[in-house]
Amino acid sequence: MAELKINEVFYSIQGETSWVGYPTVFIRTSGCNLRCRYCDTTYAFYQGEVRSVDSLITEVQSHPGKHVCLTGGEPLLQAASHELMKRLCDLGYNVSLETSGSLDCTKVDPRVKKIIDIKTPDSGAADSFHLSNLPSNPEFSVVNTEFKFVICSENDFFWAQNFAEKNQLFEQTEVLFSPAHRRIDAKWLATKILASKCPARLQTQLHKFIWSAHTRGV
Repeated sequence: MAELKINEVFYSIQGETSWVGYPTVFIRTSGCNLRCRYCDTTYAFYQGEVRSVDSLITEVQSHPGKHVCLTGGEPLLQAASHELMKRLCDLGYNVSLETSGSLDCTKVDPRVKKIIDIKTPDSGAADSFHLSNLPSNPEFSVVNTEFKFVICSENDFFWAQNFAEKNQLFEQTEVLFSPAHRRIDAKWLATKILASKCPARLQTQLHKFIWSAHTRGV
């Protein structure tokens, strides 16, 4: 029986990515191999309980809507994440995966929308990105792929822009720039994107505007 250690499962509004605003079932796995300075889910490092894939699918089916987001922690640390995503896709769900980018994503079901976080220098997890997750890798599918950069500073902004240009991310995928909570604000980042003529898509965390930034299960 396939099992995962799960921190929480909840039904809420998707606050990020190109699917922002959709009612979504979130499945948050437990455990992470990184320690980003701005992490807002440190409670997921260790807390959780072992759940079967079958029980998770049953819980997903108890909610309305067709969007499911597998997040963490780092979901790809647990092999059964692949089975869970595949089975949800088979059932007709729109599935997204939020991953740190530090692990190989080439085996993720191509029907899954991959949200791959590329850690900037000020994240505290620089150089953690797995290079197999670049469009230059013929085994990596850019279909349903979005790359996210959490921007903490002006240095991060120019680093992210250069990385995206160097690796042709703007031409082949959706590129999201998100302001690090309480480090820079969205207006500053928006102004920077416009002034530099950067084609990145500004992303804010909608759920933190609707609810408190410290509220769990939203």
